Amino acid sequence: MNPVLIIIQKEVRDGLRNRWVLAVTLLLATLALSLGFLGSAPTGSVKVDPLTVTVVSLSSLSIFLIPLIAMLLSYDAIVGEIERGTLSLLLSYPVHRWQVLVGKFLGHALILSLSTVVGYGLAGITLQVAHGGLDFSVWTPFLAMMGASVLLGASFLSMGYFISTLVRERATAAGLAIGIWLFFVVIYDMALLGILVADQGAMITASWLNIILLFNPTDVYRLLNLTGYENVAMFAGMAGLSEQARLPASVLMGVLLLWIAVPFGLASLVFKRKAL
Repeated sequence: MNPVLIIIQKEVRDGLRNRWVLAVTLLLATLALSLGFLGSAPTGSVKVDPLTVTVVSLSSLSIFLIPLIAMLLSYDAIVGEIERGTLSLLLSYPVHRWQVLVGKFLGHALILSLSTVVGYGLAGITLQVAHGGLDFSVWTPFLAMMGASVLLGASFLSMGYFISTLVRERATAAGLAIGIWLFFVVIYDMALLGILVADQGAMITASWLNIILLFNPTDVYRLLNLTGYENVAMFAGMAGLSEQARLPASVLMGVLLLWIAVPFGLASLVFKRKAL
């Protein structure tokens, strides 16, 4: 069997054995259900489907939660194996370094995707059944949000792998992972907001703002989910922004894919030259 497939299977088995998959799935499903039921209380009077409300709530939650889970999965993927001495043993078999890196990344991406799709999917079905039955015509934004969540998670997995190949100790990798998570999830947007308030539109126009937002995967994810569909944008209070943010969904998806490819490419280069 191909070594990449063997490593993918090993990572998924480890995820199932140590309850990572179960824990993340239950966490995502519980939070999605809580937000869905709490947020959909007024939907009867305003005639908005509960899934639309849930997309708005979950998009905000996922920006914090999915990157953190991805970082926890990936920060010690390589450096942890080096500290335990298992990477040298693995590489003594006829397997290339790139196969190890690709296999472990795809295994972790599969774990995160499975947990996201099952957790959010079960919550979506439960919400619709509780509000009068399944209506698949309103599922498009919800399915798009699940797909974007998988891509967002993969982009932070990729950054976690880059960190893991770069350092020599797990503690350093953990510190860097938390720092990067904090920067993209909290600091970047707060700093941007402060700059916009100080600038008052003198230098940073709407076009420049669109470009600046692309340098943060969480902002790309937010634009993709909250401005991509008219009903979601209206309920999220971003209808005005969606008219100014003239970035099509295909461009935003392409940028998210770049956020996966570039850090992973850097991780491959570093791992190829790394002395064990």
